[in-house]
Amino acid sequence: MKKQNMMLAIVLTNLFIVFLGIGLVIPVTPSIMNELNLSGSVVGYMVAAFAITQLIISPISGRWADLFGRKRMIIIGLIIFSFSELLFGIGKTVEVLFISRMLGGVSAAFIMPAVTAFIADVTTVETRAKALGYMSAAISTGFIIGPGVGGFLAEISSRLPFFFASAFAVLAAMLSILFVQEPERNPENIEVKGKKEGLKRVFEPMYFISFMVIFISQFGLAAFESLFSLFADHKFGFTPKDIAIMIAGGGIFGAIFQVLLFDRLTKWIGEIRLIRYSLILSTILVFLMTLVNSYFMILFVTVTVFLGFDLMRPALTTYLSKVAGNEQGFVGGMNSMFTSIGNIIGPIIGGILFDIDLNYPYYFATVLLAIGIGLTLAWKEPAYQKSLRSQKEYSL
Repeated sequence: MKKQNMMLAIVLTNLFIVFLGIGLVIPVTPSIMNELNLSGSVVGYMVAAFAITQLIISPISGRWADLFGRKRMIIIGLIIFSFSELLFGIGKTVEVLFISRMLGGVSAAFIMPAVTAFIADVTTVETRAKALGYMSAAISTGFIIGPGVGGFLAEISSRLPFFFASAFAVLAAMLSILFVQEPERNPENIEVKGKKEGLKRVFEPMYFISFMVIFISQFGLAAFESLFSLFADHKFGFTPKDIAIMIAGGGIFGAIFQVLLFDRLTKWIGEIRLIRYSLILSTILVFLMTLVNSYFMILFVTVTVFLGFDLMRPALTTYLSKVAGNEQGFVGGMNSMFTSIGNIIGPIIGGILFDIDLNYPYYFATVLLAIGIGLTLAWKEPAYQKSLRSQKEYSL
């Protein structure tokens, strides 16, 4: 058990390092745009290139994580991420930057399903929610700390954060090679009979609603998040410092709740109800963003809406991990794929609506999240999961 906990800690540290690396480069994006005379649309296309590549690769890499092992996929993903950041740091042309972002999408597709499957292998059903909460907290904390470190490094050179991100990824890969062993498949993740073959499994009732909730919630969140800075600037005249405080505040509170309360909430009300209540909270608060006016009310709403999403995402991952049986890699890949679809379409639709009216992206996100709530009302725990839980309770 101690050995498994140590490996889990290393994997979570690696995930933190990767997202710290991603966060490092956020403050220097405007400098790179000015240096290479890039338009905002080109930057948007680069973001889309990352998401599209992740979308294409995720189903394949998820399956590979089941076939070839979690450790191998994590290490390869870290190496690809390191190379992509190095390439962006030395890139002087748009073509090189696009290749870098596409490789970044490949690395994300390799790492995330494998990490989720790794956690499913080294935890029990009872401890999995806590571990996945820690995983989300590691991601959130990396995003929170990264921009601050990146801003400091950018004072020396606008390219330096990319080289640091590359070095961090190499360090993470070395930690995995030296100290992480391929986990044995968890016997609790039994093979569930009667499943469809191939991608038809996406339409299995126990998977389909959760995948749709992932897509709809990420669609709405992407439309909300991608335009938040512009919304706060145009509507309220907030400075970059004000916006950074709000986003960082949301990330900090989200990470605290994920570490301290997520496991207790899932045990108390279950994943499905936690997802439903988080969606309800987020829907109400996204709509309230169009109504509030004072700085502190906007700060409160922003922090709280991010909290709703930060609880919902690990709850979805935990639910899928529990019902996936021996298909942890496949489910992790599908999770990543539907997240990517939302990340691609959400900002595009949100941007079009933003040009019509500042509030329209938030009305749009409100409607989407409300649809997600409706889906969760029809969501039931799979019969075989109930049977397994009843057997376990009986044996106790």
